[in-house]
Amino acid sequence: MKKKNTNKRRTIFIILFIVIMIPLLILSRILKHRHVPIERPVGKIGFHDASSDQNGLLLPWTTWEDALKREMNWYYKAPIGKSGFPVYFYSTFIGDDYKPYKNEVIPCTQLGMGIISYLKYWEYFGKSDSIPLKYAVRMGVFLADLASTPNAGIYSNFPRSTGIHDTIPLPRSSQGDAKYSDQVIEPDKGGIAGYAFLQIYKTTGKVVFGERALEIARVLAENMRHGDQSHAPWPFRVDAITGKHWGERNGNMVYILRLWDGLAEIGSKEFDAPRARLWHWIKEVQMKAPDRRGGSHWVQFFEDMTEEDNRNSWAPLEMARYLIEKKEKLDPEWKGMAKRCIDFAVDHFSIPMPGGVTLMGEQDSDRRPWGGACSKLGGVAALFYAAGGGDEYREIALRNLNWVTYFIDNDGGPAAMCDRKEFRKGSWQEDCHTDVVHNFVDALQAVPEFRTNQQ
Repeated sequence: MKKKNTNKRRTIFIILFIVIMIPLLILSRILKHRHVPIERPVGKIGFHDASSDQNGLLLPWTTWEDALKREMNWYYKAPIGKSGFPVYFYSTFIGDDYKPYKNEVIPCTQLGMGIISYLKYWEYFGKSDSIPLKYAVRMGVFLADLASTPNAGIYSNFPRSTGIHDTIPLPRSSQGDAKYSDQVIEPDKGGIAGYAFLQIYKTTGKVVFGERALEIARVLAENMRHGDQSHAPWPFRVDAITGKHWGERNGNMVYILRLWDGLAEIGSKEFDAPRARLWHWIKEVQMKAPDRRGGSHWVQFFEDMTEEDNRNSWAPLEMARYLIEKKEKLDPEWKGMAKRCIDFAVDHFSIPMPGGVTLMGEQDSDRRPWGGACSKLGGVAALFYAAGGGDEYREIALRNLNWVTYFIDNDGGPAAMCDRKEFRKGSWQEDCHTDVVHNFVDALQAVPEFRTNQQ
Protein backbone atom coordinates (compact mmCIF):
# COMPACT_ATOMS: atom_id res chain seq x y z
CA MET A 1 0.00 0.00 0.00
CA LYS A 2 2.82 2.35 0.89
CA LYS A 3 4.56 1.64 -2.43
CA LYS A 4 1.37 2.40 -4.36
CA ASN A 5 0.99 5.78 -2.61
CA THR A 6 4.61 6.64 -3.40
CA ASN A 7 4.11 5.83 -7.07
CA LYS A 8 0.91 7.88 -7.10
CA ARG A 9 2.71 10.92 -5.67
CA ARG A 10 5.48 10.52 -8.21
CA THR A 11 2.93 10.39 -11.04
CA ILE A 12 1.18 13.53 -9.78
CA PHE A 13 4.52 15.34 -9.54
CA ILE A 14 5.43 14.42 -13.11
CA ILE A 15 2.04 15.58 -14.37
CA LEU A 16 2.36 18.91 -12.52
CA PHE A 17 5.85 19.40 -13.92
CA ILE A 18 4.58 18.83 -17.46
CA VAL A 19 1.55 21.08 -16.98
CA ILE A 20 3.37 23.95 -15.23
CA MET A 21 7.10 23.89 -15.80
CA ILE A 22 7.36 23.03 -19.48
CA PRO A 23 5.10 25.94 -20.57
CA LEU A 24 7.17 28.23 -18.36
CA LEU A 25 10.40 27.04 -19.99
CA ILE A 26 8.92 27.58 -23.44
CA LEU A 27 7.72 31.06 -22.48
CA SER A 28 11.16 31.98 -21.10
CA ARG A 29 12.80 31.00 -24.39
CA ILE A 30 10.28 33.08 -26.33
CA LEU A 31 10.90 36.09 -24.13
CA LYS A 32 14.66 35.64 -24.34
CA HIS A 33 14.67 35.82 -28.12
CA ARG A 34 11.86 38.33 -28.51
CA HIS A 35 12.87 41.81 -29.64
CA VAL A 36 12.45 44.14 -26.67
CA PRO A 37 11.74 47.68 -27.89
CA ILE A 38 14.38 50.24 -26.97
CA GLU A 39 13.34 53.67 -25.77
CA ARG A 40 13.62 55.87 -28.83
CA PRO A 41 15.42 59.20 -28.33
CA VAL A 42 13.19 62.13 -29.23
CA GLY A 43 13.65 65.88 -29.33
CA LYS A 44 17.12 67.38 -29.14
CA ILE A 45 20.33 65.87 -27.91
CA GLY A 46 22.99 68.48 -27.43
CA PHE A 47 22.96 70.85 -30.39
CA HIS A 48 20.93 68.65 -32.79
CA ASP A 49 17.62 66.86 -33.31
CA ALA A 50 17.81 63.21 -32.31
CA SER A 51 17.91 60.59 -35.06
CA SER A 52 17.38 56.84 -34.64
CA ASP A 53 16.92 53.74 -36.77
CA GLN A 54 13.77 51.62 -37.08
CA ASN A 55 14.62 49.81 -33.84
CA GLY A 56 15.03 53.03 -31.88
CA LEU A 57 18.84 52.84 -31.77
CA LEU A 58 20.62 56.19 -31.87
CA LEU A 59 22.24 57.33 -35.10
CA PRO A 60 24.76 60.20 -35.31
CA TRP A 61 23.61 63.58 -36.60
CA THR A 62 26.50 63.45 -39.08
CA THR A 63 29.33 61.02 -39.76
CA TRP A 64 32.10 60.75 -37.21
CA GLU A 65 34.69 61.89 -39.70
CA ASP A 66 32.66 64.98 -40.58
CA ALA A 67 32.11 65.78 -36.91
CA LEU A 68 35.85 65.50 -36.22
CA LYS A 69 36.76 67.72 -39.16
CA ARG A 70 34.26 70.37 -38.06
CA GLU A 71 35.66 70.32 -34.53
CA MET A 72 39.28 70.55 -35.67
CA ASN A 73 38.43 73.46 -37.96
CA TRP A 74 36.78 75.26 -35.04
CA TYR A 75 40.03 74.97 -33.10
CA TYR A 76 42.13 76.03 -36.06
CA LYS A 77 40.25 79.35 -35.88
CA ALA A 78 41.12 79.90 -32.21
CA PRO A 79 42.92 83.23 -31.79
CA ILE A 80 46.63 83.38 -31.04
CA GLY A 81 47.17 84.74 -27.56
CA LYS A 82 49.88 84.75 -24.92
CA SER A 83 53.45 83.98 -25.98
CA GLY A 84 52.23 83.28 -29.51
CA PHE A 85 50.15 80.20 -28.66
CA PRO A 86 46.48 79.47 -29.45
CA VAL A 87 44.35 80.38 -26.47
CA TYR A 88 43.29 76.80 -25.70
CA PHE A 89 46.92 75.77 -25.21
CA TYR A 90 47.26 77.78 -22.00
CA SER A 91 43.67 78.03 -20.76
CA THR A 92 41.52 75.11 -19.68
CA PHE A 93 38.36 77.19 -19.46
CA ILE A 94 37.24 79.00 -22.62
CA GLY A 95 33.77 79.81 -23.86
CA ASP A 96 32.10 79.68 -27.25
CA ASP A 97 33.84 82.99 -28.09
CA TYR A 98 37.29 81.42 -27.45
CA LYS A 99 37.80 83.75 -24.48
CA PRO A 100 39.18 82.38 -21.18
CA TYR A 101 36.86 82.83 -18.23
CA LYS A 102 39.24 81.38 -15.61
CA ASN A 103 43.01 81.65 -15.28
CA GLU A 104 43.62 77.96 -14.57
CA VAL A 105 45.15 75.31 -16.83
CA ILE A 106 45.88 71.58 -16.51
CA PRO A 107 48.89 71.35 -18.87
CA CYS A 108 49.83 67.65 -18.75
CA THR A 109 46.36 66.21 -19.23
CA GLN A 110 45.14 68.88 -21.64
CA LEU A 111 48.22 69.16 -23.84
CA GLY A 112 49.57 65.63 -23.33
CA MET A 113 46.31 64.08 -24.49
CA GLY A 114 46.07 66.83 -27.11
CA ILE A 115 49.41 65.78 -28.60
CA ILE A 116 48.23 62.16 -28.71
CA SER A 117 44.92 63.20 -30.30
CA TYR A 118 46.45 65.49 -32.92
CA LEU A 119 49.08 62.97 -33.99
CA LYS A 120 46.47 60.22 -34.32
CA TYR A 121 44.16 62.54 -36.27
CA TRP A 122 46.99 63.58 -38.59
CA GLU A 123 47.92 59.97 -39.32
CA TYR A 124 44.33 58.76 -39.71
CA PHE A 125 43.54 61.33 -42.39
CA GLY A 126 46.59 60.36 -44.40
CA LYS A 127 48.93 63.08 -43.14
CA SER A 128 47.36 65.38 -45.72
CA ASP A 129 46.56 68.18 -43.29
CA SER A 130 49.78 69.61 -41.85
CA ILE A 131 48.09 71.73 -39.16
CA PRO A 132 47.51 68.91 -36.61
CA LEU A 133 51.18 67.92 -36.76
CA LYS A 134 52.26 71.54 -36.45
CA TYR A 135 49.93 72.09 -33.49
CA ALA A 136 51.04 68.86 -31.79
CA VAL A 137 54.63 70.08 -31.90
CA ARG A 138 53.61 73.52 -30.61
CA MET A 139 51.73 71.88 -27.73
CA GLY A 140 54.93 70.03 -26.95
CA VAL A 141 56.92 73.27 -26.96
CA PHE A 142 54.52 74.93 -24.53
CA LEU A 143 54.44 71.90 -22.24
CA ALA A 144 58.23 71.45 -22.27
CA ASP A 145 59.35 75.08 -22.07
CA LEU A 146 56.61 76.95 -20.23
CA ALA A 147 54.88 74.47 -17.91
CA SER A 148 57.59 72.96 -15.71
CA THR A 149 58.71 73.21 -12.10
CA PRO A 150 61.91 75.08 -11.13
CA ASN A 151 65.34 73.47 -11.61
CA ALA A 152 65.47 72.51 -7.95
CA GLY A 153 64.14 69.87 -5.61
CA ILE A 154 63.37 66.18 -6.13
CA TYR A 155 61.05 66.75 -9.10
CA SER A 156 63.27 69.28 -10.82
CA ASN A 157 62.09 70.63 -14.19
CA PHE A 158 59.08 68.32 -14.04
CA PRO A 159 55.85 68.95 -16.00
CA ARG A 160 53.16 70.75 -14.07
CA SER A 161 49.80 69.07 -13.60
CA THR A 162 48.14 72.43 -12.90
CA GLY A 163 49.00 76.09 -13.35
CA ILE A 164 47.89 79.71 -13.43
CA HIS A 165 48.33 81.47 -16.77
CA ASP A 166 48.42 84.99 -15.34
CA THR A 167 52.15 84.61 -15.91
CA ILE A 168 53.87 82.46 -18.52
CA PRO A 169 56.01 80.39 -17.86
CA LEU A 170 53.49 78.99 -15.38
CA PRO A 171 54.77 79.92 -11.91
CA ARG A 172 52.61 77.87 -9.53
CA SER A 173 49.96 75.23 -9.02
CA SER A 174 46.20 75.65 -9.16
CA GLN A 175 43.01 73.67 -8.49
CA GLY A 176 43.36 70.78 -6.02
CA ASP A 177 47.16 70.95 -6.10
CA ALA A 178 47.16 74.51 -4.79
CA LYS A 179 45.40 73.41 -1.60
CA TYR A 180 48.68 71.81 -0.53
CA SER A 181 51.48 73.89 -2.04
CA ASP A 182 52.33 76.29 -4.87
CA GLN A 183 54.77 73.72 -6.26
CA VAL A 184 52.68 70.55 -6.11
CA ILE A 185 52.87 68.19 -9.06
CA GLU A 186 51.16 64.86 -9.81
CA PRO A 187 53.72 62.23 -10.90
CA ASP A 188 51.22 60.31 -13.03
CA LYS A 189 50.62 63.44 -15.13
CA GLY A 190 54.34 63.62 -15.78
CA GLY A 191 53.96 60.16 -17.29
CA ILE A 192 51.34 61.51 -19.72
CA ALA A 193 53.60 64.41 -20.70
CA GLY A 194 56.66 62.20 -21.08
CA TYR A 195 54.82 59.74 -23.29
CA ALA A 196 53.46 62.61 -25.41
CA PHE A 197 56.99 64.01 -25.87
CA LEU A 198 58.15 60.56 -26.94
CA GLN A 199 55.39 60.37 -29.55
CA ILE A 200 56.48 63.72 -31.02
CA TYR A 201 60.07 62.50 -31.13
CA LYS A 202 59.12 59.26 -32.87
CA THR A 203 56.98 61.17 -35.39
CA THR A 204 59.26 64.10 -36.17
CA GLY A 205 62.73 63.04 -35.07
CA LYS A 206 63.09 66.26 -33.06
CA VAL A 207 65.73 65.25 -30.52
CA VAL A 208 64.71 67.82 -27.93
CA PHE A 209 61.47 65.94 -27.30
CA GLY A 210 63.24 62.61 -26.97
CA GLU A 211 65.60 64.17 -24.43
CA ARG A 212 62.66 65.64 -22.50
CA ALA A 213 60.92 62.25 -22.39
CA LEU A 214 64.11 60.61 -21.12
CA GLU A 215 64.59 63.27 -18.44
CA ILE A 216 61.05 62.77 -17.11
CA ALA A 217 61.45 58.98 -17.18
CA ARG A 218 64.60 59.27 -15.06
CA VAL A 219 62.98 61.56 -12.48
CA LEU A 220 60.10 59.10 -12.15
CA ALA A 221 62.50 56.18 -11.75
CA GLU A 222 64.52 58.02 -9.10
CA ASN A 223 61.39 58.76 -7.07
CA MET A 224 59.69 55.39 -7.40
CA ARG A 225 58.92 53.68 -4.10
CA HIS A 226 57.81 50.20 -3.08
CA GLY A 227 54.19 49.63 -4.01
CA ASP A 228 51.84 47.50 -1.92
CA GLN A 229 48.16 47.22 -0.97
CA SER A 230 48.22 50.64 0.69
CA HIS A 231 50.74 52.50 -1.46
CA ALA A 232 51.04 53.07 -5.19
CA PRO A 233 54.60 53.28 -6.59
CA TRP A 234 54.16 57.08 -6.49
CA PRO A 235 51.85 59.14 -4.30
CA PHE A 236 49.21 61.17 -6.09
CA ARG A 237 50.49 64.63 -5.15
CA VAL A 238 54.04 65.69 -4.29
CA ASP A 239 55.67 69.02 -3.50
CA ALA A 240 58.23 69.14 -6.30
CA ILE A 241 60.78 70.95 -4.13
CA THR A 242 60.51 69.31 -0.70
CA GLY A 243 59.09 65.89 -1.59
CA LYS A 244 56.24 66.13 0.91
CA HIS A 245 53.35 64.13 -0.47
CA TRP A 246 49.60 63.47 -0.19
CA GLY A 247 47.48 60.55 -1.36
CA GLU A 248 49.10 57.14 -0.99
CA ARG A 249 46.91 55.39 -3.58
CA ASN A 250 47.15 56.52 -7.18
CA GLY A 251 45.32 54.98 -10.13
CA ASN A 252 46.87 56.25 -13.36
CA MET A 253 50.02 54.18 -13.66
CA VAL A 254 49.64 53.26 -17.33
CA TYR A 255 51.28 56.32 -18.87
CA ILE A 256 54.44 55.83 -16.86
CA LEU A 257 54.41 52.24 -18.10
CA ARG A 258 53.83 53.50 -21.64
CA LEU A 259 56.75 55.91 -21.32
CA TRP A 260 59.21 53.28 -20.09
CA ASP A 261 58.02 50.71 -22.62
CA GLY A 262 58.28 53.28 -25.41
CA LEU A 263 61.83 54.17 -24.47
CA ALA A 264 62.75 50.48 -24.37
CA GLU A 265 61.38 50.09 -27.90
CA ILE A 266 63.90 52.65 -29.18
CA GLY A 267 66.81 51.04 -27.39
CA SER A 268 66.87 52.47 -23.85
CA LYS A 269 67.21 49.60 -21.35
CA GLU A 270 67.89 51.62 -18.21
CA PHE A 271 64.27 51.40 -17.05
CA ASP A 272 63.89 47.63 -17.37
CA ALA A 273 64.09 46.98 -13.62
CA PRO A 274 61.69 49.71 -12.43
CA ARG A 275 59.39 48.86 -15.33
CA ALA A 276 59.24 45.21 -14.15
CA ARG A 277 58.41 46.34 -10.60
CA LEU A 278 55.70 48.67 -11.88
CA TRP A 279 54.05 46.00 -14.01
CA HIS A 280 54.17 43.53 -11.12
CA TRP A 281 52.36 46.05 -8.91
CA ILE A 282 49.75 46.81 -11.60
CA LYS A 283 49.02 43.13 -12.25
CA GLU A 284 49.24 41.72 -8.73
CA VAL A 285 47.95 44.63 -6.64
CA GLN A 286 46.03 47.19 -8.69
CA MET A 287 44.17 44.68 -10.86
CA LYS A 288 43.28 42.44 -7.92
CA ALA A 289 42.28 45.15 -5.45
CA PRO A 290 38.62 45.21 -4.37
CA ASP A 291 36.24 47.57 -6.12
CA ARG A 292 35.11 49.36 -2.97
CA ARG A 293 36.33 52.90 -2.40
CA GLY A 294 38.36 51.93 0.66
CA GLY A 295 40.35 49.31 -1.22
CA SER A 296 40.35 50.18 -4.92
CA HIS A 297 43.51 51.43 -6.60
CA TRP A 298 41.55 53.08 -9.45
CA VAL A 299 41.46 56.26 -7.39
CA GLN A 300 42.70 59.84 -7.69
CA PHE A 301 43.12 61.16 -11.19
CA PHE A 302 41.35 64.49 -11.56
CA GLU A 303 43.34 67.61 -10.72
CA ASP A 304 40.47 69.50 -9.11
CA MET A 305 39.54 66.78 -6.60
CA THR A 306 41.20 65.94 -3.29
CA GLU A 307 39.22 62.95 -1.93
CA GLU A 308 41.79 60.17 -1.59
CA ASP A 309 39.23 57.37 -2.10
CA ASN A 310 37.68 58.96 -5.20
CA ARG A 311 37.42 56.19 -7.79
CA ASN A 312 37.35 57.10 -11.47
CA SER A 313 36.70 55.55 -14.88
CA TRP A 314 39.60 57.31 -16.65
CA ALA A 315 42.49 55.21 -15.28
CA PRO A 316 41.03 51.69 -15.76
CA LEU A 317 39.82 52.51 -19.28
CA GLU A 318 43.26 53.82 -20.26
CA MET A 319 44.82 50.70 -18.76
CA ALA A 320 42.43 48.60 -20.84
CA ARG A 321 43.43 50.54 -23.97
CA TYR A 322 47.10 49.70 -23.47
CA LEU A 323 46.40 46.05 -22.71
CA ILE A 324 44.38 45.78 -25.92
CA GLU A 325 47.05 47.57 -27.96
CA LYS A 326 49.91 45.38 -26.71
CA LYS A 327 48.10 42.08 -26.08
CA GLU A 328 50.49 39.15 -25.48
CA LYS A 329 53.51 41.40 -25.84
CA LEU A 330 52.48 43.05 -22.58
CA ASP A 331 51.06 39.98 -20.83
CA PRO A 332 49.49 36.66 -21.89
CA GLU A 333 46.53 37.40 -19.61
CA TRP A 334 45.83 40.73 -21.31
CA LYS A 335 42.27 39.96 -22.41
CA GLY A 336 40.92 39.04 -19.00
CA MET A 337 42.58 42.06 -17.42
CA ALA A 338 41.25 44.39 -20.11
CA LYS A 339 37.74 43.10 -19.55
CA ARG A 340 38.15 43.53 -15.81
CA CYS A 341 39.14 47.18 -16.33
CA ILE A 342 36.24 47.92 -18.68
CA ASP A 343 33.77 46.11 -16.44
CA PHE A 344 34.94 48.13 -13.43
CA ALA A 345 34.14 51.37 -15.25
CA VAL A 346 30.80 50.10 -16.57
CA ASP A 347 29.72 48.58 -13.26
CA HIS A 348 30.37 51.75 -11.28
CA PHE A 349 30.00 54.69 -13.67
CA SER A 350 27.81 53.73 -16.67
CA ILE A 351 24.84 55.93 -17.51
CA PRO A 352 22.03 54.42 -19.67
CA MET A 353 20.38 56.75 -22.16
CA PRO A 354 17.64 56.40 -24.80
CA GLY A 355 18.60 54.86 -28.10
CA GLY A 356 20.54 51.97 -26.59
CA VAL A 357 23.26 54.36 -25.41
CA THR A 358 25.69 53.72 -22.57
CA LEU A 359 27.54 56.81 -21.40
CA MET A 360 30.38 56.95 -18.91
CA GLY A 361 30.48 58.94 -15.70
CA GLU A 362 33.76 60.41 -14.58
CA GLN A 363 34.34 59.65 -10.88
CA ASP A 364 32.67 59.06 -7.54
CA SER A 365 32.74 62.78 -6.83
CA ASP A 366 31.22 63.69 -10.21
CA ARG A 367 29.26 60.96 -11.99
CA ARG A 368 28.22 63.12 -14.94
CA PRO A 369 29.28 62.21 -18.51
CA TRP A 370 32.11 64.64 -19.19
CA GLY A 371 33.41 64.33 -22.74
CA GLY A 372 36.84 62.85 -22.04
CA ALA A 373 35.68 59.99 -19.84
CA CYS A 374 32.49 59.44 -21.84
CA SER A 375 34.11 59.16 -25.27
CA LYS A 376 36.88 57.07 -23.70
CA LEU A 377 34.39 54.26 -23.11
CA GLY A 378 33.44 54.39 -26.80
CA GLY A 379 37.02 54.28 -28.03
CA VAL A 380 38.13 51.50 -25.68
CA ALA A 381 34.98 49.42 -26.26
CA ALA A 382 35.64 49.60 -30.02
CA LEU A 383 39.20 48.41 -29.53
CA PHE A 384 38.04 45.54 -27.33
CA TYR A 385 35.38 44.50 -29.82
CA ALA A 386 37.97 44.47 -32.61
CA ALA A 387 40.23 42.32 -30.41
CA GLY A 388 37.51 39.70 -29.98
CA GLY A 389 35.76 41.07 -26.91
CA GLY A 390 32.23 40.38 -28.19
CA ASP A 391 29.37 42.12 -29.99
CA GLU A 392 28.15 43.91 -26.87
CA TYR A 393 31.27 46.10 -26.97
CA ARG A 394 30.61 47.03 -30.60
CA GLU A 395 27.18 48.26 -29.57
CA ILE A 396 28.52 50.18 -26.58
CA ALA A 397 31.14 51.89 -28.76
CA LEU A 398 28.77 52.70 -31.60
CA ARG A 399 25.93 54.23 -29.59
CA ASN A 400 28.26 55.99 -27.15
CA LEU A 401 30.22 57.81 -29.87
CA ASN A 402 27.06 58.48 -31.88
CA TRP A 403 25.76 60.30 -28.78
CA VAL A 404 28.98 62.32 -28.38
CA THR A 405 28.64 63.69 -31.94
CA TYR A 406 25.50 65.55 -30.83
CA PHE A 407 27.65 67.70 -28.57
CA ILE A 408 29.63 69.05 -31.53
CA ASP A 409 27.77 72.02 -33.03
CA ASN A 410 27.36 72.72 -36.75
CA ASP A 411 30.33 75.09 -36.64
CA GLY A 412 32.42 72.46 -34.86
CA GLY A 413 32.36 74.10 -31.45
CA PRO A 414 32.06 71.31 -28.83
CA ALA A 415 30.58 71.03 -25.36
CA ALA A 416 32.54 69.52 -22.49
CA MET A 417 29.52 67.85 -20.91
CA CYS A 418 27.64 65.17 -22.87
CA ASP A 419 24.53 65.43 -20.73
CA ARG A 420 21.21 66.11 -22.44
CA LYS A 421 20.06 68.65 -19.87
CA GLU A 422 23.33 70.20 -18.75
CA PHE A 423 25.70 71.36 -21.47
CA ARG A 424 27.08 74.43 -23.18
CA LYS A 425 29.71 75.13 -25.77
CA GLY A 426 33.14 75.44 -24.22
CA SER A 427 34.36 74.81 -20.65
CA TRP A 428 37.03 72.19 -19.78
CA GLN A 429 39.12 71.86 -22.92
CA GLU A 430 40.30 68.28 -22.45
CA ASP A 431 36.63 67.26 -22.14
CA CYS A 432 35.61 69.37 -25.11
CA HIS A 433 38.42 68.36 -27.40
CA THR A 434 41.93 67.22 -26.54
CA ASP A 435 40.94 64.01 -24.70
CA VAL A 436 38.08 63.24 -27.11
CA VAL A 437 39.54 63.20 -30.63
CA HIS A 438 41.82 60.18 -30.09
CA ASN A 439 38.88 58.08 -28.89
CA PHE A 440 37.03 58.58 -32.18
CA VAL A 441 40.19 57.90 -34.18
CA ASP A 442 40.89 54.68 -32.27
CA ALA A 443 37.34 53.47 -32.92
CA LEU A 444 37.52 54.34 -36.62
CA GLN A 445 40.82 52.56 -37.04
CA ALA A 446 39.88 49.51 -34.97
CA VAL A 447 36.52 48.88 -36.69
CA PRO A 448 36.75 49.86 -40.38
CA GLU A 449 32.98 49.47 -40.86
CA PHE A 450 32.49 52.46 -38.55
CA ARG A 451 34.02 54.67 -41.25
CA THR A 452 31.01 54.19 -43.54
CA ASN A 453 28.34 52.74 -41.27
CA GLN A 454 27.39 54.21 -37.91
CA GLN A 455 24.20 52.20 -37.59
